[in-house]
Formats: sequence, C-alpha cells, structure tokens
Amino acid sequence: MQAADISHHTSRRFNEDLERVRSKVLAMGGFVEDQLSRSLMSLVDADSSLGRAVARDDYKVNGMEVSIDEDCSRILATRSPAAGDLRMIVATIKTITDLERIGDECEKIGLIAARLATIERPADRYREVKHLGRTVQMLVHDTLDAFARLDADAALKTCRQDRVVDEEYEAIQRQCITFMMEDPRTIRRALDVMWVVRSLERIGDHAKNICEYVIYMVHGKDVRHTSLDHIERELAERAVRQP
Repeated sequence: MQAADISHHTSRRFNEDLERVRSKVLAMGGFVEDQLSRSLMSLVDADSSLGRAVARDDYKVNGMEVSIDEDCSRILATRSPAAGDLRMIVATIKTITDLERIGDECEKIGLIAARLATIERPADRYREVKHLGRTVQMLVHDTLDAFARLDADAALKTCRQDRVVDEEYEAIQRQCITFMMEDPRTIRRALDVMWVVRSLERIGDHAKNICEYVIYMVHGKDVRHTSLDHIERELAERAVRQP
C-alpha cells in the first residue's frame, strides 16, 4: 500500500471514530432529555412508580458517560488530534460531564416526585413548575440541536434563554416562601417544590455550559465567564473579517 493510501485510510478511520463519538453523545443527550420529560411527568401526574423508575435509570446515564469518556481517551492516545478535532474531543468530554449532571438532577426530581405523590396535590397541580419545566425542556432540546449541527449562532441564542429560567426560578422561590409564611402546613411540600425548581435551574445552567462548548468547537474561543453581549460582538466581528 502506498503512503498516500495509508494516510487516506487512517484519515477515514479517524473521521469514523469522531463521528461515532458524536453519535454516542447525541444518543446520551436524547436519553437525558427523555429522563427530564419523565421526571416532570411523574411530578405533575403524582406517579411515584415513574419517579422511582427515573431515579433507577440514572445508572444508564453514568454508563454512557464512562463509555464516551473511554472512547475520547483512546482517540487522544492513538490519533493525536490537533486543531478543530482536538477542540471537539475536549468539548465532548466536558459536554458528557454536563449531561451526566443533568441526569443527576433528573434523578433528584424523580425521587422528590415519588415522595410528593404520597400527599395531596395542590389545586394548581404545580402550574408554575410545569411552565418552568417546559422552558427547561426546550432549552435542553435546543442545546442538543445546536450541538448536533455545530451551530454557534443557535448556541448563543440558546444561552440567552437561561436568563428566563433564572427569572422563573427566582419567582417560584419567592412564591414558595410566601406560602410557607402564610400556612405552616405547606412547608413540607413547598420545600420539596423548591428543591425541584432548584434542580431545573441547574439543568438550565448545564445546558448553557454545553452551548458554550459548541461555540468553542466552532470558533476556538473559550467564552466561559464572558458576558453574552461581549460574545455576540466578538462573533459578529469574526463573521465580518471572514472572506
């Protein structure tokens, strides 16, 4: 086999390895997205068995993280990726860590939902929590879509949605505190609801982190701890400079 043929063969195998890792990340993301949906359903429907099932399934998320991490370590050791390929591997390792942590928060919501199912539901059936849950679900979905398409603009737009999550979270926290002050009998439920919305807020933070990794993969720019307005200006300037 000629040197050029060997190089082409190696390059093809390398691309296949990268694509396999990317597909596994998206599969992990899809599973986590489903876990989030099921955990919220268990809360709203007062389905304790579903809540416990979500919690039990967290080991699957952990297994996916370990498998992908091993794949990335093997690629780093055998392929010595550079430039964009190296950025993709680094960002992937960070992404699966955040996905695993989203899974942990879904586990918490499932366990709390199982506990809340044993007491009478409020008249509004957790209306505010449902609304926040839908917002977070959309955030996670858009994040995974930006990752799948390596769309930095969509990632930046999704980052901005995290502000909405934070605002809704703070409003529900204030509401729960008011309920507890007005009627001590609501303290137990209100505390559990506060833990649920805290988990949802953290899921939003993890989704935002993944969006930042997408921007890093596409532009090679670490935008953590940088204001969204500053990121937007920099990306706009880069677009103008490009031929």
